[in-house]
Amino acid sequence: MRITLLGTGDATGTPVIGCNCQTCIAAQKGGKSRRTRCAVLVESNSGSVLIDTGPDLRYQMLKNNIGHVDGVIWTHGHYDHFSGFAEFHRVQYNVDVYGLKETLDYIMDYLQFLRPRNHYIPIYKTFELIGLEFTLFRVVHPPAKNPVGVIIRDGSKKIVITGDTQRGIPQTSMDLIKDADLLIADAIVPPTVEVKKHMNTTEAMDLAKTIGAKKVVFTHLSHFFRPHDEAIKEYPLGYDGMVFEL
Repeated sequence: MRITLLGTGDATGTPVIGCNCQTCIAAQKGGKSRRTRCAVLVESNSGSVLIDTGPDLRYQMLKNNIGHVDGVIWTHGHYDHFSGFAEFHRVQYNVDVYGLKETLDYIMDYLQFLRPRNHYIPIYKTFELIGLEFTLFRVVHPPAKNPVGVIIRDGSKKIVITGDTQRGIPQTSMDLIKDADLLIADAIVPPTVEVKKHMNTTEAMDLAKTIGAKKVVFTHLSHFFRPHDEAIKEYPLGYDGMVFEL
């Protein structure tokens, strides 16, 4: 199993339009401070699946030489997690898409012209794609309706992607995500910045400790961090194009 963080930025991405902070200036020059919007590529010997399809998907697919996917899983209906799916226009039709019914129905109001094949997945029900097992688990991300994270299993290996969430993940979900080999956690800001809808780095690290994650990497990162090469000395920040082999 191979996991690629195609995009590790928050809703605005970094650099932020019109911002001249130290991190945005660094991002304008390229390098790991530059962050596109969230998308994760999951690959096995049998195919590939995208988890979320942010607005920068076309660029991400070209940069990573992705020509075809076998499915898309959406965690929730915020534009920075689904709107890039429109880039499949005239490239790949009838894509199999997976998620909670209310999430897919909401997204399809915008993306119906692509004629995807909807697969409604109940919360906590395991399903198989590309030879891997996937499970959607409930998280908390107001005002999104029924947001989810994703568990991926390949034999004894388990990866947990929180999606966008606050720290107060329900206990049923907490029980399922214990002992993750890799936790890819929403950690939008350092603890010096107030945030309500997401976890900060302290909360994300506490989550990793509580579930006994063997490794943790932060994603959905804002420009409120120092430039990547400085911030990585303090936090386990992911970056666009980061790859994990399990």
